[in-house]
Amino acid sequence: MVTASRPLRADAARNREKLLAAAAELFAERGLDVPLEHIARRAEVSIGTLYAHFPTREDFVAAIFPERLAALDVIGEKALADPDPWHAFAGYLEDIFALQAQDRGLNDILARDLPDAPEVVSACHRGAGHAEVLIARALESGVLRGDYTLADVATLTRAMAQVIRDSPDEWRRFLSIYVAGLRAP
Repeated sequence: MVTASRPLRADAARNREKLLAAAAELFAERGLDVPLEHIARRAEVSIGTLYAHFPTREDFVAAIFPERLAALDVIGEKALADPDPWHAFAGYLEDIFALQAQDRGLNDILARDLPDAPEVVSACHRGAGHAEVLIARALESGVLRGDYTLADVATLTRAMAQVIRDSPDEWRRFLSIYVAGLRAP
């Protein structure tokens, strides 16, 4: 990857921005597994230029997704501000999965284990912190079934990622059935 200590030439900076824009678009449209050659083609640069700026797919992930993952903080803070524990919890889940449904790359990020992307891992940990507080509030108020845990949210996230991948228009129905089953009697 190009070092930050030396400024890029104008043409190199333009190519880098074109690559980032192309990768962001293609990841959102098709997910993280889009061939790097397609990114280079969309950016109208050679594959060598792509590798000069982004030697690995993880370099693209690290450059693109921290900003997108910041939306998790916004969703978490919105839910934490809701005084109704059930509405906060259910709304949080709905907002997270709506975000995933809008961006296939983000959907992939949230369903995968990416230990080589520290900014992504950090954003996911913050999201887990929000979920943990929301679960605790819902449990304390008695509106959430007593055996629900943070691990269940992680499992749900992976399951919803697959539902979104396979049936992008069905995730809301699936989530409503799932959430209905979580409400304490």
